[in-house]
Amino acid sequence: MTDRLPAVDLPNMVAALRTERTEMLDFTRTLTDNEWRAPSAAAGWSIADVVGHIAATAHNFYAPSLESLRTKDLEASNEGPVERRRSWTRERVMTDYEKSSRRAISLVNAIRRSPAARLRFSLAELGRYPIGLMIGGALVFDHHTHLRHDIAPALGRPVPATDADRMRAVLTWMTVVLSNQVAQAPVDGLDARIALTLTGPGGGTWWIDEAGVLIPSDGKVAAHISAPALTFPDWGTQRSSWRDSDVTVTGDAQLAARFLDAVNVI
Repeated sequence: MTDRLPAVDLPNMVAALRTERTEMLDFTRTLTDNEWRAPSAAAGWSIADVVGHIAATAHNFYAPSLESLRTKDLEASNEGPVERRRSWTRERVMTDYEKSSRRAISLVNAIRRSPAARLRFSLAELGRYPIGLMIGGALVFDHHTHLRHDIAPALGRPVPATDADRMRAVLTWMTVVLSNQVAQAPVDGLDARIALTLTGPGGGTWWIDEAGVLIPSDGKVAAHISAPALTFPDWGTQRSSWRDSDVTVTGDAQLAARFLDAVNVI
């Protein structure tokens, strides 16, 4: 459950989102028209589609559509806004992205200074989250993951660098979503607990049991999983297999494998 996690650093979340927005703008402005229309690593989506998706996500946070409010399948509901933007010019997509992302940042910044920061809202099948965390966390995660794993590699371009603050924001969102997912569909044997250590920028250690994710405490764990923090957005979203990544396991390897096979943060 999200209540088991430490308090979220919303000022850092806002700063991380601003920086990721600048990163996206700087990157997309260098693209040729052929690159803009090229396939991304996200199945069925072009580079333009991915940018349009991020814009639509940002827009839905401050002006949600009926479709987004009713959906129980987040990935399926993402297709409609992307499809509607396919007939738009590059200039229109980018204008929409710039305006929507700027408004979303302003909204998170306003929320973090008010009692509304404690209000929780549902995000499709992913569960309920404090509104500031939901907007800031989801958008930082979206920017980071799509740019570094779906856009840049598909174009053969260098992956943009990141830093500890931005990675901390990404990992905060991913572990909160993971906590809800584990609580909704517990992995057999997880009552024995496992530890997940992500090393490098923004990393840390989290304990996981059948009720979700919690910060480390005294006591034993059945298995310990370790991986570089920078790789988690890739295999943690099942863009790649954890088995092909730099993931190490000590302790109960079968329990760790069952858990890792179930991890799919969307």
